[in-house]
Amino acid sequence: MTVKNPLTPMEAEIIRVEEMTSIEKLFYLKLTDPQIIGEFHYNPGQFLEVSVPGVGEAPISICDAQREPGQLQLCIRKVGRVTNAIHRLKEGDRLWIRGPYGNGFPMKLMENHNLLLIAGGLGIAPLRSVLQHALLYRTNYGLITVMYGVRCYSMMLFREEFIRLFREGDKLNVKFLLAYEDESDTKCYQLACERSDRCMRGLVTRLIEAATITPDNTYAVICGPPVMYKFVVRELTQRGFTPTQIYMTMERRMKCGVGKCGHCITGSSNSIKYVCKDGPVFTYWDALKTKGLM
Repeated sequence: MTVKNPLTPMEAEIIRVEEMTSIEKLFYLKLTDPQIIGEFHYNPGQFLEVSVPGVGEAPISICDAQREPGQLQLCIRKVGRVTNAIHRLKEGDRLWIRGPYGNGFPMKLMENHNLLLIAGGLGIAPLRSVLQHALLYRTNYGLITVMYGVRCYSMMLFREEFIRLFREGDKLNVKFLLAYEDESDTKCYQLACERSDRCMRGLVTRLIEAATITPDNTYAVICGPPVMYKFVVRELTQRGFTPTQIYMTMERRMKCGVGKCGHCITGSSNSIKYVCKDGPVFTYWDALKTKGLM
């Protein structure tokens, strides 16, 4: 934890805002207190509580790997009162954050293994932090395969950097695969014509079906809409992945971030989990043991 009191908010300045889609923006933040900057550390998969004074707060996953002290990126979808207020902010404005919270992805455990990242829609945001961390410490990881499912080209997040990986990722031993749903999407169709083995129409599970995936020395990491998990896990287990080789983040369930409100409690008397404290990252084995987790 970056501060002694986990409920203490920290002021952050918005240093850049990038419009990604019609409903998502990427916010570049920098902490304003020099004494906190040196103490602020986060891991891929952790999240923050982001607040606008007088409006409220919302849990948001960090979407980049830590590079510069006191700086971070948040991809925020406009879906409610708090996120609407955040979307109205501009460069130079301030907001408040507390955290980081949660366990994050076990990047140390996954070293010397191949990584298979599978995301749908906004689920790519927390997985981008995993990807960036693995690229930052590239020699610590094997082949990185990214499978990203989107509705259409215009809804694709981090478009420029992912299209670059789509075309040039082999230089970094990275395979980027894209699935799109809209049959009228001409831009994704052009990508499919360019590399039919890397881009195809359908759900993200289509990529798993078409690719040659082996569980040998590989960890799978999943994030996306709740309905996606069941089908992705089924495809992976049919290919020999064990429940402990599959990690997923349940960040959609979170509320207060510190286990006080009870909003994210799941399970039964035999196995109760607080998603914000015990997660938000869990293995598929955790999901099998905890009723209602997945």
